[in-house]
Amino acid sequence: MGTHVGLDRRAFLKGVPMVAIAGAAGAGIPVRAAATEDTGKYDFDTPYNRIGTDCIKYDQQIRLYGREHIAVGMGVADMDFRVAPAITEALTKRVQHENWGYLDMPESFPELIIDWNKRRYGIDIHRDRMLLSTGVHPSILSALRAFSPRGSKVLMMTPIYDGFYGDITAAGCKPEECPMKLVNGRYAMDFEELERHISDETKTLILCNPHNPTGNCWSAQDMTTVGEICTRRGVVLLVDEIHCDLVTHGNKYTPFNTLDNEKILRNSITFKSASKSFSISAMKCGWMFSENPDYIAKVVEYGHSQDFNTVGMVATVAAYTRGEDWLRQVLSYLNDNHDYAASFIRTNMPLVSYTKAQGTYLAWLDVTRMIEKLGFRDKAAQAGNGITPEVMVTRFFVQNAKVQINPGSVYGRAGAGHMRMNLATSRQTLKLALTNMATALKSI
Repeated sequence: MGTHVGLDRRAFLKGVPMVAIAGAAGAGIPVRAAATEDTGKYDFDTPYNRIGTDCIKYDQQIRLYGREHIAVGMGVADMDFRVAPAITEALTKRVQHENWGYLDMPESFPELIIDWNKRRYGIDIHRDRMLLSTGVHPSILSALRAFSPRGSKVLMMTPIYDGFYGDITAAGCKPEECPMKLVNGRYAMDFEELERHISDETKTLILCNPHNPTGNCWSAQDMTTVGEICTRRGVVLLVDEIHCDLVTHGNKYTPFNTLDNEKILRNSITFKSASKSFSISAMKCGWMFSENPDYIAKVVEYGHSQDFNTVGMVATVAAYTRGEDWLRQVLSYLNDNHDYAASFIRTNMPLVSYTKAQGTYLAWLDVTRMIEKLGFRDKAAQAGNGITPEVMVTRFFVQNAKVQINPGSVYGRAGAGHMRMNLATSRQTLKLALTNMATALKSI
């Protein structure tokens, strides 16, 4: 195999400006602030060194595989870019107030969230039917405890985000997988299969829109059909829309809450956060809302705590008031990364295929031919201990390309033969990863 290419990474945080702002006593949250923008061109091209910050994407992989085997981490779903300058400035200002006592949330904060969703997507969120939390996971867990008794089934159309399995287990429930159909590289809902997977034990269904990991942006008709089935069968819909802002050119995110059928809206709860859009997952801030006040009341009754943290609020406010231009530019950059990856894979990696995602910054790679050529199916069966062919693909690229991507098998049985790769990184880093992967494949 050819020599690995490595990034000339700068010392961590070297040259990052720390803005000193006078009078930084409070969070400075505007009341019903109109969106303003930081104008200018943002730098997404310069690789940003995250090693040594205890991040999952790099540091966890280095701990697992060794520093010599990791040049690029492309697993966990966060971005490698510097956040919007407005977020850094707002956090710097708040840190200068050296007290971190209990937070009294201003009412302007939920109003800001409501305004953002209404202005961008036409979503009507009623303040008395909205709950704040430390993120989408705690919110979904609260809803599962309210609507899915211990031992009941939670239905998911798979492959689907692996974190849901942990939420379901924590709630004492059982995951029920309904595989989607794969048509010309694009996934589609299988409604007949969905009906067959619903039983008396099925109390909730988790819908992911845009879908992680396949990148589907579901149509209004798709979601209406799912909603009608669930409402008729007495299954509550839990709709995760955390990737809602991340849509590629020519595609559209349709919020579940904007569907025409009021009956199915009242049988649903939607979960959102600014964390994916602005890469602030560490800040732990999210929310849920519903058209049905009884559903929100039941979530509260079963112990949901409206808890989040000061820095999460400050970061979200900065993102929604002064980060929209940054978001617009990063979306264009991510779309170009999707195009670059699709073209490179088609030209240089005949054992892998990729159909451009409609949403998210994730690439769902078909590695079936690679698995067959390397005999990983038989080798995995011989290895046992939960080793899948896709885990072997992960190890192959770590050992031979110094690139870590996620095995499709962790996203359910329907993830067989696939891998998830995060494209939210500099073009230089993406080129390095794909070049190393292509070189490794040519050696087999």
